Amino acid sequence: MAQRLMAGKRPYLGVTALILLLLTVLSGCGPIPTSSTWRGAPMAGNWVTIQRGDTLGVIARQAGIPLLRLQRFNPGVEARHLAIGERILVPTSNERAPSGGPYRYQVRPGDTYSSIARHFRTTPGRIQTANRGADPGTLRIGQIIQVPLRGTPASSATTAAKPQKRSNPAPVRRSDPGPMSGGTKDWQWPLNDYRIVRHFGADKHGTLQPMLLSTRAGSQARVVADGQVSFASSMRQLGRVVIVHHADNLQTVYALCDVLKVNDGDRIKAGTPVCTVGYSGATQRYDLLFDVRHGGKPIDPRKVLR
Repeated sequence: MAQRLMAGKRPYLGVTALILLLLTVLSGCGPIPTSSTWRGAPMAGNWVTIQRGDTLGVIARQAGIPLLRLQRFNPGVEARHLAIGERILVPTSNERAPSGGPYRYQVRPGDTYSSIARHFRTTPGRIQTANRGADPGTLRIGQIIQVPLRGTPASSATTAAKPQKRSNPAPVRRSDPGPMSGGTKDWQWPLNDYRIVRHFGADKHGTLQPMLLSTRAGSQARVVADGQVSFASSMRQLGRVVIVHHADNLQTVYALCDVLKVNDGDRIKAGTPVCTVGYSGATQRYDLLFDVRHGGKPIDPRKVLR
């Protein structure tokens, strides 16, 4: 997927959505709720922890739902290999299992797009696309969202509770950086030896393109200012990624990395290596995708770099 980023076509719309999703949900990102229902209590809508002797059939009968419905709401569970301590989701009457379409899922305490995506074996980006009218940062308990099937185009999913008239997202255009528009942070560049192979800015279609820096083998990307790592892991379309939060509601993103040098939650000083730059066979270069955001909105990195 990195080839699409290098090719300079129109990838930034998807990249923007992915990064924005991360920035909006990371603060609340956590595992799927761990609470389990007591077997004497109503089971619908709860998580059930597998105990010795349990089978999906037994749980389905106790919950008063068809076995097939229970299986569909637990796509990662193998009925013949249940493990003690494994958690099973029991759907409510408001939820719907897919039959070639998306799940109708009711938000539970502690849910984020990331935790929901892990359970249903899809991605946060696909859920975001299927729920364009919903804010992933303000999910409400009991809210109904659409969860696309893995392998089903997200665009085929029915829009969520607040449908938009447009069936496709409008191109992301250059955003007003607000209070950053009149000044500079005088931050250092993330690489010591680099060549700008693509500047930040809109292409001929009006779609933003992120800054792309080419460098030498073995080069390390360094954080441009003091901050705290909010994400350090792999991400579809972007390879290994590091996101750092800074003062004044600013964030920096370092993508297409090879080896990560930091971990989630690390507090780091300006100049600390965050990753080694990855190699793309498509371009035969070592490239770093560098992005700067103010309040989650992309801004030109040159507004904050010296």
